Amino acid sequence: MLKEFATFIAVARDGTFTGAGQRLGLTQSAVSAQIKRLEEYLGAPLFERTPKSVQLNAYGRDVLPQAEAALALVDRMGAGEERAPRSGLLRLGAITSAQQDIVVAAMRMLRDTHPDVRVRVLPGVSLSLLGQVDAGEIDLAVAILPPFALPPELYWTPLLSEPIGLAMPAHLGDMPWREALATQAFVRYDKASFGGRLVDMFLRRHRITVMELVELDDIDAIGNMVRQGLGVALMPRTARLDMTGIGWSTLDELAFEREIGIVGRKRDDDQGLAATFAKCLVAAARQR
Repeated sequence: MLKEFATFIAVARDGTFTGAGQRLGLTQSAVSAQIKRLEEYLGAPLFERTPKSVQLNAYGRDVLPQAEAALALVDRMGAGEERAPRSGLLRLGAITSAQQDIVVAAMRMLRDTHPDVRVRVLPGVSLSLLGQVDAGEIDLAVAILPPFALPPELYWTPLLSEPIGLAMPAHLGDMPWREALATQAFVRYDKASFGGRLVDMFLRRHRITVMELVELDDIDAIGNMVRQGLGVALMPRTARLDMTGIGWSTLDELAFEREIGIVGRKRDDDQGLAATFAKCLVAAARQR
Protein backbone atom coordinates (compact mmCIF):
# COMPACT_ATOMS: atom_id res chain seq x y z
CA MET A 1 0.00 0.00 0.00
CA LEU A 2 3.02 2.33 -0.23
CA LYS A 3 1.71 4.11 -3.33
CA GLU A 4 -1.65 4.65 -1.68
CA PHE A 5 -0.02 6.10 1.44
CA ALA A 6 2.11 8.43 -0.73
CA THR A 7 -1.05 9.59 -2.51
CA PHE A 8 -2.78 10.08 0.86
CA ILE A 9 0.08 12.34 2.02
CA ALA A 10 -0.06 14.36 -1.20
CA VAL A 11 -3.84 14.89 -0.86
CA ALA A 12 -3.46 15.86 2.80
CA ARG A 13 -0.84 18.47 1.90
CA ASP A 14 -2.61 19.88 -1.15
CA GLY A 15 -6.24 19.71 -0.01
CA THR A 16 -7.57 18.55 -3.39
CA PHE A 17 -7.44 15.36 -5.42
CA THR A 18 -6.69 17.32 -8.59
CA GLY A 19 -3.71 19.17 -7.14
CA ALA A 20 -2.30 16.02 -5.59
CA GLY A 21 -2.66 14.25 -8.92
CA GLN A 22 -0.69 16.97 -10.68
CA ARG A 23 2.15 16.53 -8.20
CA LEU A 24 2.16 12.76 -8.57
CA GLY A 25 1.51 12.55 -12.29
CA LEU A 26 -1.89 10.89 -11.79
CA THR A 27 -5.36 11.78 -12.97
CA GLN A 28 -7.98 12.90 -10.47
CA SER A 29 -9.84 9.61 -10.91
CA ALA A 30 -6.66 7.61 -10.22
CA VAL A 31 -6.05 9.58 -7.01
CA SER A 32 -9.66 9.02 -5.94
CA ALA A 33 -9.34 5.27 -6.62
CA GLN A 34 -6.15 5.00 -4.56
CA ILE A 35 -7.66 6.88 -1.61
CA LYS A 36 -10.73 4.64 -1.77
CA ARG A 37 -8.53 1.52 -1.66
CA LEU A 38 -6.57 2.91 1.29
CA GLU A 39 -9.73 3.75 3.23
CA GLU A 40 -11.08 0.26 2.56
CA TYR A 41 -7.76 -1.21 3.71
CA LEU A 42 -7.79 0.84 6.93
CA GLY A 43 -11.51 0.35 7.47
CA ALA A 44 -12.37 4.01 7.98
CA PRO A 45 -12.58 7.29 5.99
CA LEU A 46 -9.61 9.64 6.16
CA PHE A 47 -11.13 12.86 4.83
CA GLU A 48 -14.10 15.16 5.17
CA ARG A 49 -15.09 15.84 1.58
CA THR A 50 -16.61 19.06 0.19
CA PRO A 51 -17.43 19.89 -3.46
CA LYS A 52 -14.17 21.84 -3.89
CA SER A 53 -11.71 20.35 -1.39
CA VAL A 54 -10.98 17.63 1.14
CA GLN A 55 -9.80 17.96 4.72
CA LEU A 56 -8.37 15.37 7.06
CA ASN A 57 -10.82 14.07 9.64
CA ALA A 58 -9.69 13.12 13.15
CA TYR A 59 -8.64 9.64 12.07
CA GLY A 60 -6.80 11.03 9.04
CA ARG A 61 -4.84 13.42 11.28
CA ASP A 62 -3.75 10.44 13.39
CA VAL A 63 -2.72 8.41 10.35
CA LEU A 64 -0.78 11.18 8.57
CA PRO A 65 2.37 11.26 10.77
CA GLN A 66 2.47 7.46 10.81
CA ALA A 67 2.29 7.37 7.00
CA GLU A 68 5.03 9.99 6.68
CA ALA A 69 7.26 8.07 9.09
CA ALA A 70 6.67 4.79 7.24
CA LEU A 71 7.55 6.26 3.83
CA ALA A 72 10.61 8.00 5.28
CA LEU A 73 11.79 4.64 6.61
CA VAL A 74 11.28 3.01 3.22
CA ASP A 75 13.25 5.83 1.55
CA ARG A 76 16.15 5.31 3.96
CA MET A 77 16.09 1.57 3.32
CA GLY A 78 16.28 2.23 -0.43
CA ALA A 79 19.21 4.65 -0.20
CA GLY A 80 22.62 3.53 -1.38
CA GLU A 81 24.46 2.61 -4.55
CA GLU A 82 22.22 -0.29 -5.51
CA ARG A 83 18.60 0.85 -5.39
CA ALA A 84 17.03 -1.51 -7.91
CA PRO A 85 14.75 -3.97 -6.07
CA ARG A 86 15.79 -7.59 -6.20
CA SER A 87 12.50 -9.02 -4.97
CA GLY A 88 8.82 -8.15 -4.70
CA LEU A 89 5.61 -8.45 -6.67
CA LEU A 90 5.12 -6.96 -10.14
CA ARG A 91 1.54 -6.54 -11.36
CA LEU A 92 1.58 -6.84 -15.15
CA GLY A 93 -1.39 -6.47 -17.47
CA ALA A 94 -1.13 -8.03 -20.91
CA ILE A 95 -3.27 -8.81 -23.92
CA THR A 96 -3.62 -12.54 -24.57
CA SER A 97 -1.33 -12.77 -27.61
CA ALA A 98 1.48 -10.94 -25.78
CA GLN A 99 1.27 -13.36 -22.84
CA GLN A 100 2.13 -16.24 -25.16
CA ASP A 101 5.12 -14.58 -26.79
CA ILE A 102 6.96 -11.47 -25.68
CA VAL A 103 5.99 -11.72 -22.01
CA VAL A 104 7.45 -15.25 -21.89
CA ALA A 105 10.77 -14.06 -23.36
CA ALA A 106 10.91 -11.10 -20.97
CA MET A 107 10.19 -13.39 -18.02
CA ARG A 108 13.24 -15.49 -18.88
CA MET A 109 15.41 -12.38 -18.77
CA LEU A 110 13.89 -11.19 -15.50
CA ARG A 111 14.40 -14.58 -13.86
CA ASP A 112 18.11 -14.51 -14.74
CA THR A 113 18.70 -11.18 -12.97
CA HIS A 114 15.88 -11.03 -10.41
CA PRO A 115 15.03 -14.62 -9.46
CA ASP A 116 13.10 -13.56 -6.35
CA VAL A 117 10.67 -11.26 -8.17
CA ARG A 118 7.14 -12.60 -8.47
CA VAL A 119 5.01 -11.51 -11.43
CA ARG A 120 1.23 -11.57 -11.44
CA VAL A 121 -0.06 -11.41 -15.02
CA LEU A 122 -3.57 -10.02 -15.41
CA PRO A 123 -5.30 -10.52 -18.78
CA GLY A 124 -7.50 -7.93 -20.40
CA VAL A 125 -8.27 -5.91 -23.50
CA SER A 126 -6.12 -2.84 -24.06
CA LEU A 127 -8.75 -0.28 -23.02
CA SER A 128 -9.27 -1.84 -19.59
CA LEU A 129 -5.53 -2.28 -19.11
CA LEU A 130 -4.95 1.43 -19.75
CA GLY A 131 -7.49 2.29 -17.08
CA GLN A 132 -5.86 -0.11 -14.60
CA VAL A 133 -2.41 1.41 -15.15
CA ASP A 134 -3.82 4.91 -14.78
CA ALA A 135 -5.57 3.97 -11.53
CA GLY A 136 -2.46 2.30 -10.11
CA GLU A 137 -4.15 -1.10 -10.00
CA ILE A 138 -1.34 -2.63 -12.10
CA ASP A 139 2.27 -1.49 -12.52
CA LEU A 140 2.45 -1.56 -16.32
CA ALA A 141 0.77 -3.22 -19.28
CA VAL A 142 1.58 -4.71 -22.66
CA ALA A 143 -1.21 -3.45 -24.90
CA ILE A 144 -2.18 -2.26 -28.36
CA LEU A 145 -1.58 1.39 -29.19
CA PRO A 146 -4.92 3.17 -28.66
CA PRO A 147 -6.56 5.19 -31.44
CA PHE A 148 -6.50 8.27 -29.19
CA ALA A 149 -3.93 10.27 -27.22
CA LEU A 150 -2.81 8.82 -23.90
CA PRO A 151 -3.34 10.85 -20.72
CA PRO A 152 -0.25 13.01 -20.02
CA GLU A 153 0.52 10.95 -16.90
CA LEU A 154 1.15 7.81 -18.96
CA TYR A 155 3.98 6.92 -21.33
CA TRP A 156 4.06 4.63 -24.37
CA THR A 157 7.08 2.55 -25.41
CA PRO A 158 6.64 0.74 -28.76
CA LEU A 159 7.72 -2.89 -28.86
CA LEU A 160 6.65 -4.40 -32.19
CA SER A 161 4.19 -4.15 -35.04
CA GLU A 162 2.07 -6.99 -36.41
CA PRO A 163 0.55 -6.92 -39.91
CA ILE A 164 -3.20 -7.29 -40.21
CA GLY A 165 -4.30 -9.27 -43.23
CA LEU A 166 -7.11 -11.48 -44.44
CA ALA A 167 -6.98 -15.08 -43.20
CA MET A 168 -8.88 -17.52 -45.44
CA PRO A 169 -9.50 -21.27 -45.36
CA ALA A 170 -6.85 -22.95 -47.50
CA HIS A 171 -9.45 -24.43 -49.85
CA LEU A 172 -10.25 -20.95 -51.19
CA GLY A 173 -6.86 -20.96 -52.89
CA ASP A 174 -5.83 -17.61 -54.38
CA MET A 175 -9.27 -15.98 -54.21
CA PRO A 176 -8.82 -12.16 -54.25
CA TRP A 177 -9.30 -10.72 -50.78
CA ARG A 178 -12.12 -8.37 -51.81
CA GLU A 179 -14.05 -11.28 -53.31
CA ALA A 180 -13.45 -13.37 -50.17
CA LEU A 181 -14.83 -10.63 -47.93
CA ALA A 182 -17.85 -10.19 -50.19
CA THR A 183 -18.77 -13.87 -50.53
CA GLN A 184 -17.64 -15.64 -47.34
CA ALA A 185 -18.89 -15.53 -43.76
CA PHE A 186 -16.88 -13.09 -41.63
CA VAL A 187 -15.26 -13.92 -38.29
CA ARG A 188 -14.93 -10.52 -36.64
CA TYR A 189 -12.06 -9.43 -34.41
CA ASP A 190 -13.84 -7.98 -31.34
CA LYS A 191 -14.63 -4.28 -31.83
CA ALA A 192 -14.15 -3.67 -28.10
CA SER A 193 -10.41 -4.23 -28.57
CA PHE A 194 -8.14 -1.62 -30.15
CA GLY A 195 -7.10 -4.12 -32.84
CA GLY A 196 -10.74 -4.84 -33.58
CA ARG A 197 -11.36 -1.12 -33.91
CA LEU A 198 -8.62 -0.93 -36.54
CA VAL A 199 -10.37 -3.67 -38.50
CA ASP A 200 -13.74 -1.95 -38.17
CA MET A 201 -12.29 1.39 -39.32
CA PHE A 202 -10.70 -0.36 -42.32
CA LEU A 203 -14.05 -1.84 -43.37
CA ARG A 204 -15.85 1.46 -42.91
CA ARG A 205 -13.18 3.52 -44.67
CA HIS A 206 -13.30 1.30 -47.73
CA ARG A 207 -17.08 0.76 -47.55
CA ILE A 208 -16.77 -3.01 -47.36
CA THR A 209 -19.87 -4.89 -46.20
CA VAL A 210 -19.34 -8.30 -44.60
CA MET A 211 -21.60 -11.21 -43.60
CA GLU A 212 -20.72 -11.41 -39.92
CA LEU A 213 -20.84 -14.88 -38.36
CA VAL A 214 -19.28 -14.40 -34.92
CA GLU A 215 -17.27 -11.80 -32.96
CA LEU A 216 -14.48 -12.68 -30.52
CA ASP A 217 -11.15 -11.38 -29.20
CA ASP A 218 -8.91 -14.46 -29.00
CA ILE A 219 -6.56 -14.48 -32.00
CA ASP A 220 -5.87 -18.23 -31.86
CA ALA A 221 -9.61 -18.96 -31.71
CA ILE A 222 -10.23 -16.72 -34.73
CA GLY A 223 -7.50 -18.54 -36.64
CA ASN A 224 -8.98 -21.91 -35.73
CA MET A 225 -12.43 -20.89 -36.97
CA VAL A 226 -10.89 -19.87 -40.29
CA ARG A 227 -8.93 -23.13 -40.43
CA GLN A 228 -12.15 -25.09 -39.93
CA GLY A 229 -13.76 -23.32 -42.89
CA LEU A 230 -16.27 -21.25 -40.90
CA GLY A 231 -15.31 -18.01 -42.63
CA VAL A 232 -12.61 -15.43 -43.29
CA ALA A 233 -11.12 -12.91 -40.86
CA LEU A 234 -9.18 -9.67 -40.84
CA MET A 235 -6.73 -10.40 -38.05
CA PRO A 236 -3.15 -9.76 -36.91
CA ARG A 237 -0.49 -12.26 -37.93
CA THR A 238 1.15 -12.86 -34.56
CA ALA A 239 4.52 -14.59 -34.21
CA ARG A 240 2.97 -17.75 -32.75
CA LEU A 241 -0.08 -17.98 -35.00
CA ASP A 242 -0.52 -21.47 -36.44
CA MET A 243 -0.92 -20.96 -40.19
CA THR A 244 -1.68 -24.61 -40.93
CA GLY A 245 -4.70 -24.77 -43.26
CA ILE A 246 -4.89 -20.97 -43.54
CA GLY A 247 -4.34 -18.85 -46.63
CA TRP A 248 -3.17 -15.26 -46.16
CA SER A 249 -3.61 -12.02 -48.09
CA THR A 250 -1.62 -8.88 -47.18
CA LEU A 251 -4.40 -6.62 -48.59
CA ASP A 252 -2.04 -5.24 -51.25
CA GLU A 253 -1.59 -1.46 -51.08
CA LEU A 254 -4.19 -1.17 -48.30
CA ALA A 255 -2.08 -3.13 -45.82
CA PHE A 256 -2.16 -1.95 -42.20
CA GLU A 257 -0.90 -3.17 -38.81
CA ARG A 258 -1.39 -2.97 -35.08
CA GLU A 259 1.34 -1.66 -32.77
CA ILE A 260 2.03 -3.34 -29.45
CA GLY A 261 3.88 -1.55 -26.69
CA ILE A 262 4.26 -0.80 -23.00
CA VAL A 263 1.99 1.54 -21.04
CA GLY A 264 3.27 2.83 -17.71
CA ARG A 265 3.15 5.82 -15.41
CA LYS A 266 5.72 8.52 -16.17
CA ARG A 267 6.69 9.22 -12.59
CA ASP A 268 7.28 5.68 -11.44
CA ASP A 269 10.77 5.04 -10.03
CA ASP A 270 13.13 4.31 -12.93
CA GLN A 271 14.92 1.80 -10.68
CA GLY A 272 11.72 -0.01 -9.71
CA LEU A 273 10.33 -3.35 -10.76
CA ALA A 274 8.10 -1.85 -13.46
CA ALA A 275 11.05 -0.09 -15.11
CA THR A 276 13.21 -3.22 -14.79
CA PHE A 277 10.63 -5.43 -16.47
CA ALA A 278 9.95 -2.79 -19.15
CA LYS A 279 13.64 -3.03 -20.11
CA CYS A 280 13.28 -6.82 -20.35
CA LEU A 281 10.28 -6.40 -22.65
CA VAL A 282 12.18 -4.01 -24.92
CA ALA A 283 15.14 -6.41 -25.09
CA ALA A 284 12.80 -9.33 -25.86
CA ALA A 285 11.18 -7.36 -28.67
CA ARG A 286 14.57 -6.56 -30.19
CA GLN A 287 15.58 -10.21 -30.13
CA ARG A 288 12.34 -11.19 -31.86
